Amino acid sequence: MNIAGVADTHVAVWYVFDDRRLSKQANAFIDRAESTGNRIAVSSISLAEIVYLVEKGRVPAPTYDEVRRALADPAGVLVEAPFTADVVESMRLVPRDAVPDMPDRIIAATAIHLGVPVISRDGRIRASSVETIW
Repeated sequence: MNIAGVADTHVAVWYVFDDRRLSKQANAFIDRAESTGNRIAVSSISLAEIVYLVEKGRVPAPTYDEVRRALADPAGVLVEAPFTADVVESMRLVPRDAVPDMPDRIIAATAIHLGVPVISRDGRIRASSVETIW
């Protein structure tokens, strides 16, 4: 299994729910990965962030379960990328002043660790040195 990119939290949610806020370029990138047998990684920190967003009422309650279901689907394009010590090491390549939000920094570091772009509309990630698709 090859990983083509790492979806940030909102991209994963928007993809699962077919939300129009997902850019055409991001959607096409994910679709292209799927059609070529590649996968899009979702960091474990995104799952924690979704729990937090559900608790704050920022996303609907079923969001967590739906994203988990998409990650568990062996035929699906999304796959979980664990938050490991190697990802922590890659965080050193994502300056905190460029990407100050810890979950975003972990997601960016996951992409660096895997050697793939981040799929994100986040302005700070896009302005950083991390390769980004949006």
